[in-house]
Amino acid sequence: MRQDDMRKVLEIGVMLSEEQDPNRLLEKILECVMELARCDAGTLYLLDKDSLRFKIMRNHTLHTYEGGNGVDPGLPPVPLSRENVCAFSLLENRTVRIEDVRRCGAYDFSGPIRYDAITGYHTQSMLVVPMRNREGDSIGVLQLINAMDEGGAVRAFPEDMTLVLESIASQAAITIQNVRYLREIKELFRSFVRVMSSAVDERTPYNGSHTRHMAAIGSAFLDYLCAGREAAFTPEQKEELLMSVWLHDIGKLVTPLEVMNKMARLTPAQHSAFLHRMELIRLNGRIRMLSGQISAGECAALTDQARRAEALVEEIDTAGYLPDEKLAALSRLGEEKWLDEEGTAHPWIEEEELAMLSIRRGTLSEQERQIMEEHVQVTDKLLSQIQFSNDLSHVREWAAGHHELLNGSGYPRHLSGEEIPMESRIITILDIFDALVADDRPYKPGMPVEKALSILEAMAEKEGKLDSRLTRLFIESRCWEGAYA
Repeated sequence: MRQDDMRKVLEIGVMLSEEQDPNRLLEKILECVMELARCDAGTLYLLDKDSLRFKIMRNHTLHTYEGGNGVDPGLPPVPLSRENVCAFSLLENRTVRIEDVRRCGAYDFSGPIRYDAITGYHTQSMLVVPMRNREGDSIGVLQLINAMDEGGAVRAFPEDMTLVLESIASQAAITIQNVRYLREIKELFRSFVRVMSSAVDERTPYNGSHTRHMAAIGSAFLDYLCAGREAAFTPEQKEELLMSVWLHDIGKLVTPLEVMNKMARLTPAQHSAFLHRMELIRLNGRIRMLSGQISAGECAALTDQARRAEALVEEIDTAGYLPDEKLAALSRLGEEKWLDEEGTAHPWIEEEELAMLSIRRGTLSEQERQIMEEHVQVTDKLLSQIQFSNDLSHVREWAAGHHELLNGSGYPRHLSGEEIPMESRIITILDIFDALVADDRPYKPGMPVEKALSILEAMAEKEGKLDSRLTRLFIESRCWEGAYA
């Protein structure tokens, strides 16, 4: 080997250890081997079940460059028949060196000869090198065609080059396998994350698609930002942010279902107790009327009052917002008393029931809201126990910061301004938007998109809670279209 060849072998070894993109790796392997072997054409095949599939094809004379971008050359796979020299090389784990394919009767070269007839090319010398990983498993074949001498004439592949190419093919096979292992491990982790996220959503019949919607919208929004050059996210950075989206609510695994699923202000037990009390008031009124304590008109009035109280509580119990007039009516109801058979006075509505029904917005009391908000701290705690790789090192921070607001009114750390990473700001916008428009929430109906956008805009421009630029770009992007189909 010449010194230049030795240097090239070392360079190939370094390249194989550095390249992680599977498509680019295959392309580099074939290019480097062809350069080292000084040949005009070459093909890299990978084993796919019971055949060899074309992955990369290069032919300098014909200017043919197919594959390498994730799209395989449009040729049928080669069956694992010993008549095919590539299949024979793979099955026997043997390098095959042929000086002239037209004088070789050991293999079926009808395919290359037909190809030559169509293209005008002349396939002559050939070197076929099997690729096996460190476990000895066959994974593919390198086929090199038409070695060239210094003057550019076709010659046979030198015998002393065989061992070098076999060594490189072995390194290439190990690297391909390692990249596959890495890809499989990453996909395993992604699958695990999706399963855990689905487990959070599936704990309740409501909110079942929240994270999936956020991921779909988020992916489209990041593409919009990159296309408009508003932000530059590499594929790795995009994956890191979307991983944060998938994991942002993982803390809800421990949130009590009676809080997460709460459809009304009153708990089921409180609601049942109230209705039972109203019925008791009506029955007690009839008993007092029959015993002569009150008149029939007074009994009818009492019955009517109980039914109005029921209607008021039913309306307030599931209302998204409690207006002043309803709160005042509820307050008057809280002052009402009724008498039992012994003449003892009781409130129409219990103090705890009154407090729950007086919740202005939503269905959660302050204590229940605190329990609900604790999911962010649990998310941070759970993610702190995962040993993220360097390319996912921000997932914990971004996911646990999705309820922080720019004006410091968020939680749990009450961060503000530049303390909140841009990625967390994006997740916050996605989270609020989906919470507003989702039609599967127990405590409110879904909101029209345009109304939700106006709320986001107000939170950004008037209240200073959201990033104004990101909110404007989100609205412009229309990235949610198609996500709720």
